[in-house]
Amino acid sequence: MKFTLLSVSALALAATGASARDQLQIAGSSTVLPYATIVAEAFGENFDFPTPVVEGGGSGAGRKKLCEGVGEGTIDIANSSSRITESDLETCAANGVGELLEVRIGYDGIVFASDIGGPEFAFTPSDIYGAIAAKVVKDGALADNAAATWADVNATLPAQELKLFIPGTKHGTREVFDTKVIIEGCKATGAHDLFLATAEGADDKEKAAAADKMCNTLRTDGVSTDVDGDYTETLSRLDANKTAIGVFGLSFYQNNTDKLRVATMGGVVPSTESISTGEYPVSRPLYFYVKKAHIGVIPGLKEYVEFFMSDDIAGPDGPLAAYGLVSDPELAATQAAVTEEAPMGPLN
Repeated sequence: MKFTLLSVSALALAATGASARDQLQIAGSSTVLPYATIVAEAFGENFDFPTPVVEGGGSGAGRKKLCEGVGEGTIDIANSSSRITESDLETCAANGVGELLEVRIGYDGIVFASDIGGPEFAFTPSDIYGAIAAKVVKDGALADNAAATWADVNATLPAQELKLFIPGTKHGTREVFDTKVIIEGCKATGAHDLFLATAEGADDKEKAAAADKMCNTLRTDGVSTDVDGDYTETLSRLDANKTAIGVFGLSFYQNNTDKLRVATMGGVVPSTESISTGEYPVSRPLYFYVKKAHIGVIPGLKEYVEFFMSDDIAGPDGPLAAYGLVSDPELAATQAAVTEEAPMGPLN
């Protein structure tokens, strides 16, 4: 075991009447939550530090907590299923939170699944867009979406009533859903070009962003329902709506195959293999963000991060992969950055 020495920052905390916590505080993404819980429990069993406290609440909420300030009254790590935003970084800076370590733990995919007793579905992004978008292409022009069944959207799909439970806007999952499903489907159907023709903006980039926003305007007639809770809430919604489709993380689906039937996307079955090769089209990296000012101040923080990203934990043969995480091909580079405590640079 390596002992963590208190830094100058710790002395500053003590001087203000605050003593360092002895238990790590972590919050954020419901997708990363089960992975972090596995690591936290193993960390508590194998190190002379208390088991970290890991809470959910969503990626955005976790990053907001991280950026509230520095000190023992604030959390140490924010789990996130989407990358931190420029707005988050501005909030951090305004509240005196300086350098952050950006740690990519691996990859996950989002899947579309229905009740195990229902029919099989083979989706494309065009199908999902055609089901829940507010405007769709009809006879070469944009029209209000009046589809009532999947067969109305695509004649090869079952004539089952349209009902989808999708991640709410607080979820990191929503970003990949919007970008890789809705916008891609909007483009494939030609709707994006029609939106672009009327989009306002100072240049092509602004007009494209405006068209993307119009693509992501969804129906408000009950066909699409945002779920702000975690995937267990989506599962309970499906249990009460046997003909609905829900959006889940791959690992959650893999741990509920007795209840859920997964759909293909673009002809590809979602799996750790199809995500690791890039074949499955709807995947995303998972992260956590570490407050560098707390390293050397909150006991066990550096050790926890190194333990999380070790080959034995985050590698392809570790417990996280067994749960459903797709190991990062660039894991060694992340390990080196963690060892060096290299802060993240500007967002690209």
